[in-house]
Amino acid sequence: MKSLALVVLLLVTMTPVVRAAVDVVPLPADKQAFGTARSKASPVWFTLGHQGLSEIFHPDLSTPATRETRLLVDGKPGQAYTEPADDRSLTFRQRLRGDGWRAEITYVTDPQRAAVLADVTVTAHRPVRLSVEHVPMKGSSEVRSTLPTQPVRQARGTFAVGFGAGVAQAALDRGFHATAKEYARGWHTYLDGLKRPKSADRRLYDMSVMVLAATEDKANPGASIASPSFPWAFGFDRELAPELGPYALVWPRDLYHVSTAMIAAGDTGFAQRSLDFMLREQQQPDGHLPQNTKVDGTPFWQSVQLDETAAPLLLAWQLDRRDKSTVDSLRRAADYLLSYPNAPFSEQERWENQSGYSPATIASVVAGLVCFADLLQRNGEDAAEYLNAADAWQRQVESWTATKTGPYEPKPYYLRLTKDGKPDAGTEYNLGDNNPADIDQRAVVDPSFLELVRLGVKRADDPTVRNTVTVVDQQLKEQGYWHRFTQDGYGETKDGGPWNVPNPVRTYGRLWPLLSGERGEYELLLNQKANAAQRLKEIAATANSGLMLPEQVWNGRGTTSATPLAWTHAQYVRLAWSLDRGAPVERPSVVADRYLS
Repeated sequence: MKSLALVVLLLVTMTPVVRAAVDVVPLPADKQAFGTARSKASPVWFTLGHQGLSEIFHPDLSTPATRETRLLVDGKPGQAYTEPADDRSLTFRQRLRGDGWRAEITYVTDPQRAAVLADVTVTAHRPVRLSVEHVPMKGSSEVRSTLPTQPVRQARGTFAVGFGAGVAQAALDRGFHATAKEYARGWHTYLDGLKRPKSADRRLYDMSVMVLAATEDKANPGASIASPSFPWAFGFDRELAPELGPYALVWPRDLYHVSTAMIAAGDTGFAQRSLDFMLREQQQPDGHLPQNTKVDGTPFWQSVQLDETAAPLLLAWQLDRRDKSTVDSLRRAADYLLSYPNAPFSEQERWENQSGYSPATIASVVAGLVCFADLLQRNGEDAAEYLNAADAWQRQVESWTATKTGPYEPKPYYLRLTKDGKPDAGTEYNLGDNNPADIDQRAVVDPSFLELVRLGVKRADDPTVRNTVTVVDQQLKEQGYWHRFTQDGYGETKDGGPWNVPNPVRTYGRLWPLLSGERGEYELLLNQKANAAQRLKEIAATANSGLMLPEQVWNGRGTTSATPLAWTHAQYVRLAWSLDRGAPVERPSVVADRYLS
Protein backbone atom coordinates (compact mmCIF):
# COMPACT_ATOMS: atom_id res chain seq x y z
CA MET A 1 0.00 0.00 0.00
CA LYS A 2 1.24 3.46 -0.82
CA SER A 3 1.97 6.01 1.89
CA LEU A 4 -0.74 8.66 2.07
CA ALA A 5 0.37 12.25 2.20
CA LEU A 6 -0.36 14.69 5.01
CA VAL A 7 -0.13 18.26 3.71
CA VAL A 8 0.60 20.43 6.77
CA LEU A 9 -0.25 24.14 6.64
CA LEU A 10 1.69 25.12 9.76
CA LEU A 11 5.40 25.82 9.92
CA VAL A 12 7.40 26.66 13.04
CA THR A 13 7.76 30.26 11.93
CA MET A 14 4.28 30.74 10.47
CA THR A 15 1.16 32.09 12.13
CA PRO A 16 -1.78 29.65 12.21
CA VAL A 17 -5.28 30.40 11.06
CA VAL A 18 -6.52 33.12 13.42
CA ARG A 19 -10.16 34.12 13.56
CA ALA A 20 -11.36 37.25 15.35
CA ALA A 21 -13.77 36.71 18.24
CA VAL A 22 -16.53 38.84 16.73
CA ASP A 23 -20.13 37.62 16.67
CA VAL A 24 -18.95 34.13 17.58
CA VAL A 25 -21.57 31.64 18.72
CA PRO A 26 -20.92 30.93 22.43
CA LEU A 27 -19.20 27.70 23.34
CA PRO A 28 -21.16 25.20 25.43
CA ALA A 29 -20.44 25.48 29.15
CA ASP A 30 -20.17 21.73 29.68
CA LYS A 31 -16.39 21.60 29.70
CA GLN A 32 -14.93 18.16 29.27
CA ALA A 33 -11.75 19.01 31.17
CA PHE A 34 -10.07 21.79 33.16
CA GLY A 35 -6.36 22.02 33.86
CA THR A 36 -3.45 24.09 35.09
CA ALA A 37 -0.02 23.52 36.60
CA ARG A 38 0.41 23.64 40.37
CA SER A 39 3.11 26.31 40.11
CA LYS A 40 2.41 30.02 40.42
CA ALA A 41 4.91 30.63 37.61
CA SER A 42 2.24 29.41 35.18
CA PRO A 43 -0.76 31.79 35.41
CA VAL A 44 -2.77 30.02 32.72
CA TRP A 45 -5.72 27.58 32.83
CA PHE A 46 -7.24 25.61 29.95
CA THR A 47 -10.65 24.12 29.34
CA LEU A 48 -11.56 21.47 26.78
CA GLY A 49 -14.79 21.46 24.82
CA HIS A 50 -16.20 18.91 22.42
CA GLN A 51 -13.78 19.77 19.58
CA GLY A 52 -10.56 20.87 21.27
CA LEU A 53 -9.42 23.71 23.49
CA SER A 54 -12.19 26.05 24.54
CA GLU A 55 -11.58 29.08 26.79
CA ILE A 56 -8.05 29.59 28.12
CA PHE A 57 -7.74 31.90 31.14
CA HIS A 58 -4.87 34.37 31.58
CA PRO A 59 -3.55 36.18 33.60
CA ASP A 60 -6.18 35.23 36.19
CA LEU A 61 -9.27 33.08 36.55
CA SER A 62 -11.70 35.95 35.99
CA THR A 63 -10.19 36.66 32.55
CA PRO A 64 -10.84 34.32 29.60
CA ALA A 65 -8.12 35.30 27.12
CA THR A 66 -8.96 32.95 24.24
CA ARG A 67 -12.18 31.47 22.97
CA GLU A 68 -11.06 28.29 21.23
CA THR A 69 -8.05 26.61 19.62
CA ARG A 70 -8.77 23.58 17.45
CA LEU A 71 -6.92 21.21 15.18
CA LEU A 72 -8.56 21.34 11.75
CA VAL A 73 -8.28 18.63 9.12
CA ASP A 74 -9.24 19.86 5.67
CA GLY A 75 -10.59 22.94 7.43
CA LYS A 76 -12.92 21.01 9.72
CA PRO A 77 -12.66 19.91 13.37
CA GLY A 78 -13.32 16.39 14.51
CA GLN A 79 -15.62 15.31 17.29
CA ALA A 80 -13.60 14.60 20.41
CA TYR A 81 -13.81 12.07 23.22
CA THR A 82 -12.04 13.37 26.34
CA GLU A 83 -10.46 11.34 29.13
CA PRO A 84 -7.83 11.81 31.82
CA ALA A 85 -4.41 10.84 30.49
CA ASP A 86 -3.21 10.48 34.10
CA ASP A 87 -5.63 9.80 36.95
CA ARG A 88 -3.45 11.75 39.38
CA SER A 89 -2.86 14.96 37.44
CA LEU A 90 -4.92 17.38 35.37
CA THR A 91 -3.45 15.96 32.18
CA PHE A 92 -6.11 15.19 29.58
CA ARG A 93 -6.26 13.38 26.27
CA GLN A 94 -8.72 13.91 23.43
CA ARG A 95 -9.33 11.34 20.71
CA LEU A 96 -10.74 12.95 17.56
CA ARG A 97 -12.22 11.32 14.49
CA GLY A 98 -13.17 12.60 11.10
CA ASP A 99 -13.60 11.45 7.52
CA GLY A 100 -10.67 9.14 6.88
CA TRP A 101 -8.52 10.33 9.79
CA ARG A 102 -8.11 10.20 13.53
CA ALA A 103 -6.03 12.16 16.01
CA GLU A 104 -4.91 12.00 19.61
CA ILE A 105 -4.05 15.19 21.50
CA THR A 106 -2.70 15.44 25.06
CA TYR A 107 -2.88 18.77 26.92
CA VAL A 108 -0.87 20.29 29.78
CA THR A 109 0.36 23.74 30.78
CA ASP A 110 4.01 24.67 31.16
CA PRO A 111 4.80 24.91 34.90
CA GLN A 112 7.49 27.50 34.14
CA ARG A 113 5.53 29.94 31.96
CA ALA A 114 2.09 31.03 30.73
CA ALA A 115 1.69 28.52 27.94
CA VAL A 116 -0.63 25.63 27.07
CA LEU A 117 0.92 22.74 25.15
CA ALA A 118 -0.83 20.15 23.01
CA ASP A 119 0.98 17.03 21.85
CA VAL A 120 -0.65 15.89 18.58
CA THR A 121 -0.59 12.63 16.66
CA VAL A 122 -2.61 12.43 13.42
CA THR A 123 -3.17 9.26 11.39
CA ALA A 124 -4.86 9.51 7.98
CA HIS A 125 -6.06 7.06 5.35
CA ARG A 126 -6.12 9.70 2.61
CA PRO A 127 -4.34 12.98 1.78
CA VAL A 128 -5.34 15.69 4.26
CA ARG A 129 -4.44 19.28 5.14
CA LEU A 130 -3.70 20.17 8.78
CA SER A 131 -4.10 23.56 10.40
CA VAL A 132 -4.78 25.03 13.83
CA GLU A 133 -7.61 27.53 14.19
CA HIS A 134 -7.15 30.00 17.04
CA VAL A 135 -9.79 32.47 18.26
CA PRO A 136 -8.40 35.00 20.77
CA MET A 137 -10.55 37.23 22.94
CA LYS A 138 -8.35 40.30 22.63
CA GLY A 139 -5.54 39.26 20.32
CA SER A 140 -3.23 38.80 23.29
CA SER A 141 -2.12 35.22 22.59
CA GLU A 142 0.35 33.62 20.21
CA VAL A 143 0.44 30.15 18.67
CA ARG A 144 3.50 28.22 17.52
CA SER A 145 3.76 24.66 16.19
CA THR A 146 6.24 21.86 15.48
CA LEU A 147 3.81 19.85 13.35
CA PRO A 148 5.87 18.34 10.50
CA THR A 149 5.63 19.48 6.88
CA GLN A 150 6.91 16.36 5.09
CA PRO A 151 4.39 13.89 3.52
CA VAL A 152 3.89 11.00 5.97
CA ARG A 153 1.18 8.48 6.93
CA GLN A 154 1.39 9.61 10.56
CA ALA A 155 2.20 13.16 11.69
CA ARG A 156 3.28 14.03 15.21
CA GLY A 157 4.12 17.41 16.68
CA THR A 158 3.25 19.98 19.32
CA PHE A 159 1.48 23.28 19.24
CA ALA A 160 1.59 25.85 22.03
CA VAL A 161 -0.57 28.82 22.97
CA GLY A 162 1.52 31.35 24.88
CA PHE A 163 0.95 34.70 26.51
CA GLY A 164 3.80 37.19 26.20
CA ALA A 165 6.56 37.68 23.65
CA GLY A 166 8.34 34.45 22.86
CA VAL A 167 6.47 32.40 25.45
CA ALA A 168 4.92 29.90 23.03
CA GLN A 169 8.24 29.31 21.30
CA ALA A 170 10.06 28.89 24.63
CA ALA A 171 7.52 26.25 25.63
CA LEU A 172 8.06 24.41 22.34
CA ASP A 173 11.83 24.62 22.68
CA ARG A 174 11.68 22.90 26.07
CA GLY A 175 9.71 20.02 24.60
CA PHE A 176 6.41 18.42 25.48
CA HIS A 177 7.78 15.36 27.28
CA ALA A 178 9.85 17.29 29.84
CA THR A 179 7.04 19.79 30.38
CA ALA A 180 4.37 17.13 30.84
CA LYS A 181 6.56 15.21 33.29
CA GLU A 182 7.08 18.27 35.49
CA TYR A 183 3.38 19.18 35.21
CA ALA A 184 2.28 15.72 36.37
CA ARG A 185 4.85 15.64 39.18
CA GLY A 186 3.36 18.81 40.67
CA TRP A 187 -0.08 17.20 40.98
CA HIS A 188 1.31 13.86 42.17
CA THR A 189 3.14 15.63 44.98
CA TYR A 190 0.00 17.53 45.95
CA LEU A 191 -2.14 14.38 46.16
CA ASP A 192 0.59 12.49 48.01
CA GLY A 193 0.18 15.01 50.84
CA LEU A 194 -3.53 14.22 51.26
CA LYS A 195 -5.57 11.25 52.41
CA ARG A 196 -8.37 9.58 50.48
CA PRO A 197 -11.69 8.45 52.02
CA LYS A 198 -12.69 4.81 51.77
CA SER A 199 -16.18 5.61 50.51
CA ALA A 200 -15.30 7.44 47.30
CA ASP A 201 -14.45 6.33 43.78
CA ARG A 202 -10.68 6.80 43.68
CA ARG A 203 -10.47 8.41 40.24
CA LEU A 204 -13.37 10.80 40.71
CA TYR A 205 -12.30 11.74 44.23
CA ASP A 206 -8.75 12.62 43.18
CA MET A 207 -10.08 14.52 40.18
CA SER A 208 -12.52 16.45 42.36
CA VAL A 209 -9.81 17.53 44.79
CA MET A 210 -7.56 18.61 41.92
CA VAL A 211 -10.36 20.53 40.22
CA LEU A 212 -11.10 22.35 43.49
CA ALA A 213 -7.43 23.19 43.93
CA ALA A 214 -7.26 24.42 40.33
CA THR A 215 -10.15 26.86 40.84
CA GLU A 216 -7.95 28.98 43.15
CA ASP A 217 -6.41 31.97 41.41
CA LYS A 218 -2.61 32.13 41.51
CA ALA A 219 -2.22 35.90 41.81
CA ASN A 220 -5.01 36.20 44.40
CA PRO A 221 -4.66 33.43 47.04
CA GLY A 222 -7.96 32.16 48.38
CA ALA A 223 -10.00 33.36 45.40
CA SER A 224 -11.73 30.25 44.07
CA ILE A 225 -14.12 30.70 41.14
CA ALA A 226 -17.46 28.93 40.82
CA SER A 227 -16.73 27.44 37.38
CA PRO A 228 -14.44 28.09 34.39
CA SER A 229 -17.47 28.18 32.07
CA PHE A 230 -20.16 30.50 30.73
CA PRO A 231 -23.55 28.84 30.21
CA TRP A 232 -26.26 30.20 27.96
CA ALA A 233 -26.61 34.01 27.95
CA PHE A 234 -23.52 34.38 30.13
CA GLY A 235 -21.45 33.24 27.18
CA PHE A 236 -22.24 36.09 24.83
CA ASP A 237 -24.58 38.72 26.24
CA ARG A 238 -22.35 41.71 27.01
CA GLU A 239 -25.00 43.53 29.03
CA LEU A 240 -25.71 40.58 31.29
CA ALA A 241 -22.13 39.39 31.57
CA PRO A 242 -19.47 41.92 30.59
CA GLU A 243 -16.21 40.19 29.72
CA LEU A 244 -17.97 36.81 29.99
CA GLY A 245 -18.35 37.24 33.72
CA PRO A 246 -20.47 35.51 36.30
CA TYR A 247 -19.35 31.90 36.73
CA ALA A 248 -15.66 32.86 36.60
CA LEU A 249 -16.23 34.88 39.78
CA VAL A 250 -15.95 34.22 43.50
CA TRP A 251 -19.13 33.70 45.53
CA PRO A 252 -18.58 33.63 49.32
CA ARG A 253 -21.15 30.84 49.54
CA ASP A 254 -19.44 28.60 46.98
CA LEU A 255 -16.08 29.46 48.52
CA TYR A 256 -17.37 28.27 51.91
CA HIS A 257 -18.54 24.93 50.49
CA VAL A 258 -15.28 24.38 48.62
CA SER A 259 -13.25 25.34 51.70
CA THR A 260 -15.07 22.92 54.00
CA ALA A 261 -14.51 20.15 51.44
CA MET A 262 -10.81 20.99 51.33
CA ILE A 263 -10.59 20.93 55.12
CA ALA A 264 -12.05 17.41 55.00
CA ALA A 265 -9.56 16.47 52.28
CA GLY A 266 -6.64 17.68 54.38
CA ASP A 267 -5.83 20.91 52.53
CA THR A 268 -6.50 23.28 55.42
CA GLY A 269 -4.19 25.87 53.88
CA PHE A 270 -6.71 26.34 51.05
CA ALA A 271 -9.44 27.15 53.59
CA GLN A 272 -7.17 29.51 55.54
CA ARG A 273 -6.44 31.47 52.36
CA SER A 274 -10.14 31.50 51.49
CA LEU A 275 -11.08 33.01 54.83
CA ASP A 276 -8.38 35.64 54.41
CA PHE A 277 -9.74 36.46 50.95
CA MET A 278 -13.28 36.80 52.29
CA LEU A 279 -12.25 39.15 55.07
CA ARG A 280 -9.45 41.13 53.42
CA GLU A 281 -10.63 41.37 49.82
CA GLN A 282 -14.39 40.74 49.70
CA GLN A 283 -15.73 42.23 52.93
CA GLN A 284 -17.11 45.73 52.52
CA PRO A 285 -16.63 48.59 55.03
CA ASP A 286 -20.10 48.03 56.55
CA GLY A 287 -19.23 44.38 57.22
CA HIS A 288 -21.21 42.52 54.57
CA LEU A 289 -19.83 40.40 51.74
CA PRO A 290 -21.14 41.15 48.22
CA GLN A 291 -22.97 38.59 46.12
CA ASN A 292 -19.79 37.86 44.17
CA THR A 293 -16.47 39.45 43.17
CA LYS A 294 -13.73 39.12 40.63
CA VAL A 295 -10.66 37.25 41.81
CA ASP A 296 -9.07 40.54 42.88
CA GLY A 297 -12.00 41.23 45.23
CA THR A 298 -13.76 43.80 43.03
CA PRO A 299 -17.55 43.42 43.52
CA PHE A 300 -19.40 42.28 40.40
CA TRP A 301 -23.03 41.60 41.31
CA GLN A 302 -23.74 43.46 44.52
CA SER A 303 -27.01 42.17 45.97
CA VAL A 304 -27.06 41.29 49.66
CA GLN A 305 -27.37 37.62 50.58
CA LEU A 306 -27.19 37.24 54.34
CA ASP A 307 -26.00 33.64 54.19
CA GLU A 308 -22.85 34.86 52.40
CA THR A 309 -22.13 37.38 55.14
CA ALA A 310 -22.49 34.51 57.62
CA ALA A 311 -20.10 32.29 55.63
CA PRO A 312 -16.85 33.63 57.14
CA LEU A 313 -18.32 33.28 60.65
CA LEU A 314 -18.87 29.57 59.99
CA LEU A 315 -15.53 29.04 58.26
CA ALA A 316 -13.56 30.86 60.97
CA TRP A 317 -15.08 28.53 63.56
CA GLN A 318 -14.10 25.50 61.48
CA LEU A 319 -10.53 26.84 61.44
CA ASP A 320 -10.53 28.06 65.05
CA ARG A 321 -9.38 31.49 63.91
CA ARG A 322 -9.50 33.77 66.96
CA ASP A 323 -6.69 36.26 66.30
CA LYS A 324 -7.57 39.93 66.77
CA SER A 325 -7.56 40.89 63.10
CA THR A 326 -9.85 38.02 62.17
CA VAL A 327 -12.21 38.58 65.10
CA ASP A 328 -12.46 42.31 64.33
CA SER A 329 -13.50 41.52 60.76
CA LEU A 330 -15.92 38.82 61.89
CA ARG A 331 -17.45 41.27 64.36
CA ARG A 332 -18.23 43.67 61.53
CA ALA A 333 -19.99 40.83 59.67
CA ALA A 334 -21.95 39.77 62.76
CA ASP A 335 -22.94 43.36 63.56
CA TYR A 336 -24.14 43.78 59.97
CA LEU A 337 -26.42 40.75 60.40
CA LEU A 338 -27.90 42.20 63.59
CA SER A 339 -28.45 45.64 62.07
CA TYR A 340 -29.80 44.56 58.67
CA PRO A 341 -33.38 45.89 58.23
CA ASN A 342 -35.95 43.25 59.19
CA ALA A 343 -33.23 40.58 59.55
CA PRO A 344 -33.19 37.69 58.93
CA PHE A 345 -35.20 38.84 55.91
CA SER A 346 -32.64 38.88 53.07
CA GLU A 347 -32.53 40.79 49.78
CA GLN A 348 -31.67 37.46 48.14
CA GLU A 349 -31.59 33.85 49.33
CA ARG A 350 -29.10 31.26 48.14
CA TRP A 351 -30.66 30.80 44.69
CA GLU A 352 -30.14 34.53 44.20
CA ASN A 353 -33.27 35.90 42.56
CA GLN A 354 -35.78 36.35 45.40
CA SER A 355 -36.03 38.35 48.60
CA GLY A 356 -37.74 37.09 51.72
CA TYR A 357 -37.50 34.89 54.79
CA SER A 358 -35.65 31.75 53.70
CA PRO A 359 -35.15 28.70 55.95
CA ALA A 360 -31.73 28.11 54.40
CA THR A 361 -30.60 31.70 54.90
CA ILE A 362 -31.91 31.78 58.47
CA ALA A 363 -30.07 28.54 59.22
CA SER A 364 -26.78 30.04 58.00
CA VAL A 365 -27.26 33.26 59.94
CA VAL A 366 -28.23 31.52 63.19
CA ALA A 367 -25.34 29.06 62.93
CA GLY A 368 -22.90 31.80 61.98
CA LEU A 369 -23.80 33.93 64.98
CA VAL A 370 -23.52 30.98 67.38
CA CYS A 371 -20.12 30.05 65.92
CA PHE A 372 -18.88 33.62 66.23
CA ALA A 373 -20.18 33.83 69.79
CA ASP A 374 -18.22 30.69 70.65
CA LEU A 375 -15.01 32.23 69.29
CA LEU A 376 -15.64 35.35 71.37
CA GLN A 377 -16.34 33.42 74.54
CA ARG A 378 -13.19 31.35 74.14
CA ASN A 379 -11.34 34.67 73.86
CA GLY A 380 -12.94 35.76 77.15
CA GLU A 381 -15.38 38.22 75.55
CA ASP A 382 -19.11 38.66 76.09
CA ALA A 383 -21.28 37.33 73.27
CA ALA A 384 -24.78 37.72 74.68
CA GLU A 385 -26.18 40.00 71.96
CA TYR A 386 -25.20 37.56 69.20
CA LEU A 387 -26.58 34.53 71.03
CA ASN A 388 -29.81 36.33 71.90
CA ALA A 389 -30.42 37.17 68.25
CA ALA A 390 -29.55 33.66 67.11
CA ASP A 391 -31.86 32.10 69.70
CA ALA A 392 -34.76 34.38 68.77
CA TRP A 393 -34.41 33.62 65.05
CA GLN A 394 -34.03 29.89 65.69
CA ARG A 395 -37.31 29.93 67.64
CA GLN A 396 -39.14 31.87 64.90
CA VAL A 397 -37.89 30.17 61.74
CA GLU A 398 -40.87 27.82 61.60
CA SER A 399 -43.43 30.56 62.21
CA TRP A 400 -41.83 32.64 59.43
CA THR A 401 -41.39 29.89 56.82
CA ALA A 402 -43.47 26.71 57.49
CA THR A 403 -47.06 26.66 56.24
CA LYS A 404 -50.09 24.93 57.74
CA THR A 405 -52.43 25.97 54.91
CA GLY A 406 -50.46 25.16 51.76
CA PRO A 407 -51.62 22.84 48.96
CA TYR A 408 -49.36 19.87 49.77
CA GLU A 409 -49.43 17.12 52.40
CA PRO A 410 -48.33 16.46 55.08
CA LYS A 411 -48.44 19.79 56.90
CA PRO A 412 -46.81 21.88 58.19
CA TYR A 413 -43.92 22.04 55.71
CA TYR A 414 -41.17 24.56 55.02
CA LEU A 415 -41.43 26.82 51.99
CA ARG A 416 -38.64 28.03 49.76
CA LEU A 417 -39.27 31.43 51.32
CA THR A 418 -42.00 33.80 52.35
CA LYS A 419 -42.17 37.37 51.18
CA ASP A 420 -43.77 38.59 54.38
CA GLY A 421 -42.96 36.12 57.15
CA LYS A 422 -46.55 34.86 56.91
CA PRO A 423 -46.39 31.30 55.57
CA ASP A 424 -50.13 30.73 55.88
CA ALA A 425 -50.93 33.73 53.67
CA GLY A 426 -51.44 33.22 49.94
CA THR A 427 -48.99 35.93 48.98
CA GLU A 428 -48.02 35.67 45.31
CA TYR A 429 -44.74 36.49 43.58
CA ASN A 430 -43.08 35.86 40.23
CA LEU A 431 -40.30 33.28 40.27
CA GLY A 432 -38.40 34.98 37.44
CA ASP A 433 -36.25 33.11 34.90
CA ASN A 434 -38.96 33.31 32.21
CA ASN A 435 -41.78 31.99 34.41
CA PRO A 436 -45.00 33.25 32.87
CA ALA A 437 -47.12 33.98 35.95
CA ASP A 438 -47.10 34.71 39.67
CA ILE A 439 -47.43 31.83 42.11
CA ASP A 440 -48.72 31.40 45.67
CA GLN A 441 -45.70 31.29 48.01
CA ARG A 442 -47.26 28.28 49.79
CA ALA A 443 -46.88 26.23 46.57
CA VAL A 444 -43.11 26.75 46.25
CA VAL A 445 -40.84 24.29 48.05
CA ASP A 446 -37.07 23.82 47.99
CA PRO A 447 -34.65 21.17 49.33
CA SER A 448 -32.52 24.01 50.78
CA PHE A 449 -34.47 23.89 54.06
CA LEU A 450 -32.15 20.99 54.99
CA GLU A 451 -29.55 23.62 55.88
CA LEU A 452 -31.50 23.83 59.14
CA VAL A 453 -30.49 20.24 59.86
CA ARG A 454 -26.99 20.25 58.39
CA LEU A 455 -25.98 23.29 60.43
CA GLY A 456 -27.48 21.98 63.68
CA VAL A 457 -30.39 24.44 63.96
CA LYS A 458 -33.13 21.76 63.81
CA ARG A 459 -33.19 18.03 64.51
CA ALA A 460 -33.13 15.59 61.60
CA ASP A 461 -36.24 13.88 63.01
CA ASP A 462 -38.14 17.12 63.63
CA PRO A 463 -41.76 16.57 62.44
CA THR A 464 -41.81 19.64 60.18
CA VAL A 465 -38.49 18.60 58.67
CA ARG A 466 -39.82 15.10 57.97
CA ASN A 467 -43.01 16.51 56.47
CA THR A 468 -41.02 18.75 54.17
CA VAL A 469 -38.79 15.90 53.00
CA THR A 470 -41.95 14.07 51.92
CA VAL A 471 -43.35 17.12 50.13
CA VAL A 472 -40.06 17.93 48.42
CA ASP A 473 -39.74 14.36 47.14
CA GLN A 474 -43.28 14.47 45.79
CA GLN A 475 -42.85 17.83 44.07
CA LEU A 476 -39.18 18.06 43.07
CA LYS A 477 -37.62 14.61 42.75
CA GLU A 478 -37.30 13.31 39.21
CA GLN A 479 -35.02 10.77 37.52
CA GLY A 480 -33.40 10.14 40.90
CA TYR A 481 -32.30 13.76 41.49
CA TRP A 482 -33.88 17.00 42.70
CA HIS A 483 -34.87 20.33 41.20
CA ARG A 484 -33.88 23.46 43.12
CA PHE A 485 -37.46 24.58 43.71
CA THR A 486 -40.96 24.47 42.29
CA GLN A 487 -41.10 25.65 38.64
CA ASP A 488 -37.42 26.54 38.53
CA GLY A 489 -36.82 28.28 35.21
CA TYR A 490 -33.03 28.61 35.37
CA GLY A 491 -31.88 26.18 32.72
CA GLU A 492 -32.36 25.41 29.07
CA THR A 493 -35.23 25.62 26.65
CA LYS A 494 -37.51 22.60 26.49
CA ASP A 495 -35.45 21.00 23.72
CA GLY A 496 -32.14 21.66 25.53
CA GLY A 497 -31.23 24.79 23.59
CA PRO A 498 -29.59 27.94 25.02
CA TRP A 499 -31.25 31.25 25.88
CA ASN A 500 -30.27 34.88 25.63
CA VAL A 501 -31.60 38.18 27.03
CA PRO A 502 -34.23 39.37 26.30
CA ASN A 503 -35.81 36.02 25.72
CA PRO A 504 -39.57 35.32 25.82
CA VAL A 505 -38.98 31.58 25.43
CA ARG A 506 -39.86 29.44 28.46
CA THR A 507 -36.82 27.88 30.07
CA TYR A 508 -36.57 24.94 32.46
CA GLY A 509 -34.27 24.36 35.38
CA ARG A 510 -33.05 20.78 35.38
CA LEU A 511 -31.77 18.56 38.22
CA TRP A 512 -28.88 19.52 40.52
CA PRO A 513 -26.52 16.70 41.61
CA LEU A 514 -25.20 18.72 44.56
CA LEU A 515 -28.65 18.44 46.13
CA SER A 516 -28.10 14.67 46.29
CA GLY A 517 -25.07 15.36 48.46
CA GLU A 518 -27.10 17.52 50.81
CA ARG A 519 -29.72 14.80 51.07
CA GLY A 520 -26.97 12.31 51.86
CA GLU A 521 -25.72 14.47 54.74
CA TYR A 522 -29.27 14.57 56.12
CA GLU A 523 -29.64 10.80 55.78
CA LEU A 524 -26.43 10.25 57.73
CA LEU A 525 -27.99 12.16 60.63
CA LEU A 526 -30.89 9.69 60.49
CA ASN A 527 -28.41 6.78 60.57
CA GLN A 528 -29.37 5.86 57.00
CA LYS A 529 -25.80 5.25 55.81
CA ALA A 530 -26.81 2.99 52.92
CA ASN A 531 -29.00 5.75 51.50
CA ALA A 532 -26.23 8.30 51.92
CA ALA A 533 -23.79 5.99 50.13
CA GLN A 534 -26.26 5.75 47.26
CA ARG A 535 -26.32 9.55 47.02
CA LEU A 536 -22.54 9.56 46.57
CA LYS A 537 -22.92 7.09 43.70
CA GLU A 538 -25.65 9.24 42.18
CA ILE A 539 -23.36 12.27 42.11
CA ALA A 540 -20.56 10.16 40.61
CA ALA A 541 -22.88 8.92 37.87
CA THR A 542 -23.20 12.47 36.51
CA ALA A 543 -19.48 12.84 35.72
CA ASN A 544 -18.59 13.16 32.05
CA SER A 545 -15.76 11.25 30.38
CA GLY A 546 -13.23 13.81 31.64
CA LEU A 547 -14.60 13.28 35.20
CA MET A 548 -16.03 16.80 35.39
CA LEU A 549 -19.17 17.14 37.56
CA PRO A 550 -21.97 19.40 36.27
CA GLU A 551 -24.31 21.97 37.70
CA GLN A 552 -27.41 20.34 36.17
CA VAL A 553 -28.35 16.99 34.62
CA TRP A 554 -31.19 15.68 32.50
CA ASN A 555 -31.91 12.13 31.36
CA GLY A 556 -28.84 10.94 33.24
CA ARG A 557 -26.38 13.29 31.55
CA GLY A 558 -24.97 16.71 32.27
CA THR A 559 -26.67 19.54 30.42
CA THR A 560 -24.81 22.47 28.87
CA SER A 561 -24.87 24.07 32.31
CA ALA A 562 -21.72 25.16 34.18
CA THR A 563 -19.26 22.24 34.17
CA PRO A 564 -17.16 21.62 36.18
CA LEU A 565 -19.11 23.27 39.00
CA ALA A 566 -16.84 23.60 42.02
CA TRP A 567 -19.78 23.31 44.43
CA THR A 568 -20.73 19.89 42.98
CA HIS A 569 -17.17 18.59 43.28
CA ALA A 570 -17.00 19.97 46.83
CA GLN A 571 -20.22 18.23 47.77
CA TYR A 572 -18.86 14.94 46.45
CA VAL A 573 -15.67 15.31 48.49
CA ARG A 574 -17.53 16.35 51.62
CA LEU A 575 -20.10 13.57 51.46
CA ALA A 576 -17.36 10.98 50.90
CA TRP A 577 -15.62 12.03 54.11
CA SER A 578 -18.95 12.29 55.93
CA LEU A 579 -19.67 8.67 55.03
CA ASP A 580 -16.32 7.63 56.47
CA ARG A 581 -17.03 9.50 59.67
CA GLY A 582 -20.71 8.55 59.86
CA ALA A 583 -21.89 12.17 60.21
CA PRO A 584 -21.56 15.43 58.24
CA VAL A 585 -17.95 16.53 58.60
CA GLU A 586 -18.58 20.26 58.77
CA ARG A 587 -21.63 20.38 60.98
CA PRO A 588 -20.70 22.89 63.71
CA SER A 589 -20.99 20.98 66.96
CA VAL A 590 -21.42 24.17 68.98
CA VAL A 591 -24.68 24.88 67.13
CA ALA A 592 -26.02 21.35 67.46
CA ASP A 593 -25.11 21.28 71.16
CA ARG A 594 -27.01 24.51 71.75
CA TYR A 595 -30.24 23.64 69.96
CA LEU A 596 -30.47 19.85 69.86
CA SER A 597 -29.05 18.58 73.16
